[in-house]
Amino acid sequence: MPRAFPRAQILPPMLLFALATLLPLALLLAGAALGGLWVLPGVVAIGLLTAVLDHLMRITAADAPEGAEFPAADALLVVLALCHLAALPLAVWAIAGDSGISTAGRVLLFLGFGQFFGQVSNPAAHELIHRGGKGLFRLGVAIYASLLNGHHVSAHRLVHHRPVATDADPNSARSGEGYYRFLLRAWPGSFRAGLAAEAALRAKGRRGLHPYAVYILGAGASLLAGAAIAGWAGLAVWAGLALFAKAELYLSDYVQHYGLRRRIQPDGRPEPVGDRHSWNAPHWASSGLMLNAPRHSDHHAHPSRPYPALRLPAPDQAPWLPYSLPVCSVIALSPPHWRRMMRPHVKKWLPDA
Repeated sequence: MPRAFPRAQILPPMLLFALATLLPLALLLAGAALGGLWVLPGVVAIGLLTAVLDHLMRITAADAPEGAEFPAADALLVVLALCHLAALPLAVWAIAGDSGISTAGRVLLFLGFGQFFGQVSNPAAHELIHRGGKGLFRLGVAIYASLLNGHHVSAHRLVHHRPVATDADPNSARSGEGYYRFLLRAWPGSFRAGLAAEAALRAKGRRGLHPYAVYILGAGASLLAGAAIAGWAGLAVWAGLALFAKAELYLSDYVQHYGLRRRIQPDGRPEPVGDRHSWNAPHWASSGLMLNAPRHSDHHAHPSRPYPALRLPAPDQAPWLPYSLPVCSVIALSPPHWRRMMRPHVKKWLPDA
């Protein structure tokens, strides 16, 4: 059983989230604008630096007091959404266009922006689609559509939260299932499940433009924007960055639900979702970068709770990953090593254990 990390508040919560998300983006944008050695700081900040900080300072941020409010939380989401919508075309221009950046610099920028869109834009969009206001929700849709993953809005809200940790959920990885096999199953599975859920709502009387039409039109407009920026190369780079971010989203889902299953009750229905049905991670730096996404159990218990207020269950109450979420995600890219590492951890949380 992992040991609980010491609780400490290094920075005020919203300052931590703002610095952890916006500083890497500022460095990546500087690299895209200036080229040369300027491409390095952003790539290092979004990848290596976060992992180093997590494991040099093994602490976790204290839980917010019950009922605490964070009026700046939605404002940061809006800033991140607008930054994403501006940064994506700029990244495409820097990588595929006439930016004067070397081939090595373009590759580094692709890796850096891909990680940012996967590890920051995705969590920001996820938070936005769980907010109550239509404007915030639409910003979340815009982010996912720009990343060619609009169907995730329907699949996540209408499907994933209900059958999570059962075989009925396309995005809950089974024990022993490798990431690549999971990706090939979850990607089309979530698309179909979201479409079926939207069809069920329309059968009950929902009207208006079909959400999947919005997702497809948004994806098409995004690809056309890539082509307008840098021709076929721009279209390919936009699609590549979107696929990178999409693969990271599914990798996060894979790690955060791997092998966990809800007990089936005598009436045939799964037990209620609890803390033991999601993997968590206590690391402060990656939690700041990913808007507390590693506090995943509490999100499933309280989907509308804003990210700064999410709480971290103790390691004897909910599964904790052996390393930070980004590090575990890298390990999961090698299925044999991942299965070997996770086997004893999963066993402790099996329904009959």
